[in-house]
Amino acid sequence: MHMSSLLPTLPGHYYTDPSLFAVEQDRIFAAMWFCVVRSSDIATPGAFRTVPVGGESVLVTRNSAGAARAFLNVCRHRGAQLCASPEGSVKRTFRCAYHAWAYDLDGRLVAAPNLVKMPDVDRVEYGLRNVHVREWLGYVWVCLADVPPSFEDEVQGACVERLGDLASVERYGIADLAVGRRIRYDVKANWKLIIENFMECYHCATIHPELTHVLPEFAGGYAAQSYVGHGAEFGPDVQGFTVDGSAGVQTIAGIDESQDRRYFAVTIKPQVFINLVPDHVIIHRMFPLAVDRTIVECDWLYLPSVVESGVDLSRSVELFDLVNRQDFEACESCQPGMASRSYARGGVLVPSEHHISEFHEWARSKIA
Repeated sequence: MHMSSLLPTLPGHYYTDPSLFAVEQDRIFAAMWFCVVRSSDIATPGAFRTVPVGGESVLVTRNSAGAARAFLNVCRHRGAQLCASPEGSVKRTFRCAYHAWAYDLDGRLVAAPNLVKMPDVDRVEYGLRNVHVREWLGYVWVCLADVPPSFEDEVQGACVERLGDLASVERYGIADLAVGRRIRYDVKANWKLIIENFMECYHCATIHPELTHVLPEFAGGYAAQSYVGHGAEFGPDVQGFTVDGSAGVQTIAGIDESQDRRYFAVTIKPQVFINLVPDHVIIHRMFPLAVDRTIVECDWLYLPSVVESGVDLSRSVELFDLVNRQDFEACESCQPGMASRSYARGGVLVPSEHHISEFHEWARSKIA
């Protein structure tokens, strides 16, 4: 294997330059569909979350008709932050703490001191700035762009590209699953390092002994995402996707034979990972906060009856929590090296990592 036959990676400054990160915030995270909250996080009208997206704070809520709505979290009067809390609930209106301007759950301006003396104020024009919203797989996705890209092409299309069709993901009934556990990781690494790590399995044999016990083919270094429709098969002695290979919980009824005893991974750019196994689904949402800091929120989703039964999910959760911590530690170990003069021109990709170069091409094209 000649070094010349190896593909180059992105140069190091792509992972360390704050001005480049600002461009990514604008051209990637503010321009694409971004998965913000689980639908059940805003289960009732007036329940809200505030989330960082593309350099903005986005207020995500549900209106009186039960539809998800999202707005920029900024009062239109003098620019004060409307909701300071990361989550909460209001009855009918969001009220600015500065001058008491108030907005309804659809973002219309409904009250302000002396508003009666300003009869010509357009309640919609001076209402909250709307953000596009879609709900899919039991998650709320937002897009800050004036004209969002096609949700079908970009988000659902990523699942089709990876699994072969949309039915393969829809059979898991993800919208109807319940959150069994949520873990939030604060990762001191650039978001692209996290995506690259998730996409390849060349590292699996080195840092994931528990995962390669359950999925022996991962020890070979080829990622499950390398082939359309391919899922990594459980080892012959493995009963379930658990830290010790013991039996999992009740299987999701909708999956078909080809999905039993298999693990499938999907990357939905720019910030979602979907992991499918027979009895649960694990979904990662990344929130890039700085060039060297990314919050990753990870949900373990099970059949509602399983969660309600109070059955012990720890072995099931422990496997991917361990994988996450192993991965994020690896990403954090790379972050300082990105600033080294030895990485100024980048590194190299071995043959089993060639699909990472496609991700690099994509990233380059977005910020060019």
